[in-house]
Parts: sequence; C-alpha cells; structure tokens
Amino acid sequence: MKKQFLLSVILSLSFAVPAYAQQRAHIADDVYVFTHGGPGNQYRINGRMTSGEGITILNRNNNYVEVRNQAGRSGWVPEEFVAAGESVQARLPKLESELTESLNTIERQATEIETLNNRLQQLSSGNQDYAQQVEQLETQIRRLDAEIANMDQSNLIRWLTHGGLVALAGMILGLLVPYLPKRRKRQDNWF
Repeated sequence: MKKQFLLSVILSLSFAVPAYAQQRAHIADDVYVFTHGGPGNQYRINGRMTSGEGITILNRNNNYVEVRNQAGRSGWVPEEFVAAGESVQARLPKLESELTESLNTIERQATEIETLNNRLQQLSSGNQDYAQQVEQLETQIRRLDAEIANMDQSNLIRWLTHGGLVALAGMILGLLVPYLPKRRKRQDNWF
C-alpha cells in the first residue's frame, strides 16, 4: 500500500511539473543505472534503466534528476548519468543509413572521376596530336615564307637585270644612232 501511495504521489507530481522542465534526454551510453524513489542515494532503489534508454527529464534536485522512461516508469538518478539529446543507440540506425548513402556517393564519385580521367587522357593525347600538327604547319608556313622572300628577291634581281639591259640597250642605241647613215631627202622640185 505504501509503494502504491508513493508511486501515485510521484506520478501525480510528475504530471504537476511545469512543461518547461520536461526535456528529452537519455541515460548515458556507458552506464547501467538504478533509480531511486527520491533525489538522493538514501532513498530506496525502485528500478533500473539501461544505458542509451530514452528518457524525459521531469525535475532536478541536489545533483539528482527525476526521469521517466518510455515505458512510463519514473525515478531519480544521479545527474552525471543523464545526457541530453538522443543516445548513440537511437542514432545508430540513422548514422548507418547515412554512412551507406555516403559510401554509395563516394563510389559513384570515384566512378565518375575515373571516367573523367579517361576522358582527360583522351583529350590530352588529342591535344598532343593537334600540337604536333600545329607545329608542322608552322614549320611549313616558315618554309613558305622563306621561299616567298627568296622569290621576291629573285624577282627584284630579275627586274633590275631587265631594266639594266633595257637601259644599256637604249644607251648603246643612243650612241649608235648618230653614226648611222642618214637618209637623204629626195629632192623634188615640185614646189
């Protein structure tokens, strides 16, 4: 009867606790905790909670925290055994899922990187071919430029030579013309 009374008092007090005092937490991941009937170890042990178990914080007093587990049992545990947020056990499936997703993403990215590296090697070899072709064409352009320069020089010499020959012929003809016999004019006395 006394246990029932004490339990009913605790339950009624737990519902009377202000809403802001109720926080989600868990029993620390590295302990196995006995719960007490009040805020101290002098109170009788009324249950136990395992590590990682999700709890709701109801009250705090003298470095003890009143907690209620998901099954509805409540009790007081030392404050150092209570950690805020979700436990590692509760987060583990989500973390494993995220890890699997990350590994799949890494595998896809590694495949994509390999494909891009292969494409880069193909483009690099293509660029080398094009660079060789450009170099050959530049060599051919330089050779043709040299031939054009030689042709221009050759044409200039040819024009100068022809011009000199024409001038020499003109000069010789100019010197010879006065010595050529002159044609005599016919003398017609018609007028």
